[in-house]
Amino acid sequence: MADKNLLGITVKKSENTSEWYTQVIQKAELIEYTDVSGCIVFRPGSYEIWEKLQQYLDSRFSELGVRNAYFPLFIPESYLQKETDHVEGFTPEVAWVTHTGTSKLAERLAVRPTSETIMYPSYAKWIKSHRDLPLLLNQWCNVVRWEFKHPVPFLRTREFLWQEGHTAHATKEGADKEVRRILDIYADTFEKLVAVPVLKGIKSEKEKFAGADYTTSLECFLPNGKAIQGCTSHALGQNFAKVFDIKYLDENSEWKYVWQNSWGFTTRTIGIMILVHSDDKGLVIPPKLVSKKVVLVPIIFDKTKDAVLSKSKELVASLSEFGAFLDDREEYSPGWKFNEWELKGVPLRLEFGPKDLEKGHVVMVRRDTGEKIFVKWDELKDTVHEQLAAMQDDLFTKAKDRLESSIVEVSDIDEAISMIKDGKLVKAPWCTGPDCEEQIKDKTGGAKSLNMPFDQEPLNCKCFNCDKAAKMMAYFQKSY
Repeated sequence: MADKNLLGITVKKSENTSEWYTQVIQKAELIEYTDVSGCIVFRPGSYEIWEKLQQYLDSRFSELGVRNAYFPLFIPESYLQKETDHVEGFTPEVAWVTHTGTSKLAERLAVRPTSETIMYPSYAKWIKSHRDLPLLLNQWCNVVRWEFKHPVPFLRTREFLWQEGHTAHATKEGADKEVRRILDIYADTFEKLVAVPVLKGIKSEKEKFAGADYTTSLECFLPNGKAIQGCTSHALGQNFAKVFDIKYLDENSEWKYVWQNSWGFTTRTIGIMILVHSDDKGLVIPPKLVSKKVVLVPIIFDKTKDAVLSKSKELVASLSEFGAFLDDREEYSPGWKFNEWELKGVPLRLEFGPKDLEKGHVVMVRRDTGEKIFVKWDELKDTVHEQLAAMQDDLFTKAKDRLESSIVEVSDIDEAISMIKDGKLVKAPWCTGPDCEEQIKDKTGGAKSLNMPFDQEPLNCKCFNCDKAAKMMAYFQKSY
């Protein structure tokens, strides 16, 4: 029999988040490390979560008329260098293919860090008339960004999975409308599926996507006091259109450059989910991201074994829509099984023994709260529905309350330094200047702007860090 101490989490989340996280993702069988630093195996437990996110996003994109396509992994160096800001932003992270066998390539090939430069030559061929617009394409793929920071599975890996949407529009208004519409879809995904509240806003000039006119983002706040970018939706303007000569003949027979957007959602979301919801027993997964939502653990004794197992199978069959399964392994004790399924994050556990058989009920235990409920057999399906919905809602409410209680408005840099050190999410009036942002980062020991909320009222005060007039309220904290 396996060692219980090897199965369970041996450190507390509040005392050593990094070690706790490492133990959770390995012991819950979400990942396997490889010999290539920053590149992980997505085991079925994590890939299933990604598939749930894919299915939801795909359905939402389809409603907008977005279609899926696939473009090459390798990008000629000459393509990547066409947009100056873009290449400068990505060059430090690009992995290059230089040889095939022992032969040196005539031109280096970049391993896809993002796909603008490999997609847009095709867009220039396909778009000729206003009737060809909007062009709305998305691809599900992997990308490689050889970052020098310490890799953390899901949160910051050198290869990760994502979707990247790339669209072309006839007007700036149409493109701008889509930027926000996509961000709203991403927000729904985080809040309705992942049960994580988000902060919507626009990134600073310094933090925007290389080559974009502006970048919008969703930012998340974690229990350890750090922030993390959830996803982004970029307005590329006409920057890439002019470089790749993507233009169309309008209704007046005049040639115009298109307006473009790109937007992406990644497997980082899985790491955010783990950090926000999980606890010292292991994974806590919102029910909407789990296929197998219910496990039934029978309490077996020799005399009542057959009767208990027979009824257990009947109960599990009645809950097939929830992916219910029976753990009837006899080599493990019920207590050991309880620990295992708590570690792996199954939302509901049913316990069923001879006493429960006599009384006509089962014991239901919620993963997030540990609450035990005695449920009659004829009420079981309805109760499972109710408890899964309640768990989904409660996880979001708990995370939202934590976020809102962590936001602190400040008016000067000294107060900001203190609040950032205390793990608060600082909101402050800011001039938005790149030089000022560098100063803030230095003074706070690494905090940076996260984003600036949309639709703000005009400010009539100074920047919290310098004497310039404040332009926007902005969020600041150290970030993954």
